[in-house]
Amino acid sequence: MKQGENSMDSKRSTEVLIDGKIYALGGNEEESYIHRLASYINEMTITLKHQEGFTKQSAEYQNIMIQLNMADDYFKAREQSARLEQQKAEMEKEIYSLKHELVATQMKLESAKLELVETRRSADSGKKE
Repeated sequence: MKQGENSMDSKRSTEVLIDGKIYALGGNEEESYIHRLASYINEMTITLKHQEGFTKQSAEYQNIMIQLNMADDYFKAREQSARLEQQKAEMEKEIYSLKHELVATQMKLESAKLELVETRRSADSGKKE
């Protein structure tokens, strides 16, 4: 779909329906991906056309509104992705901290077990004498 793609890749061509018109599109992406893109644009167009007064506007205005709505979706998705990346980083730090705490607790447990064994040995040897 993007210009300047490697020409060695095999180009795929498919027809899609957008706003009641059939378009022949080509690109390096899978046909199903191209159909998903077209479906998204078509849904956006249909949604906006159902808004009061939208179809009374010029075709240029309608296209700009469709583009702005797509840009809005894109930027919101980017912001959500950034928030999720931040949450992931925080959770990874917490996991590291919890693992460190677990290892320290396991070491204390092993030390306490050894101490208990030694105490029992001492108590048992004290009883025998």
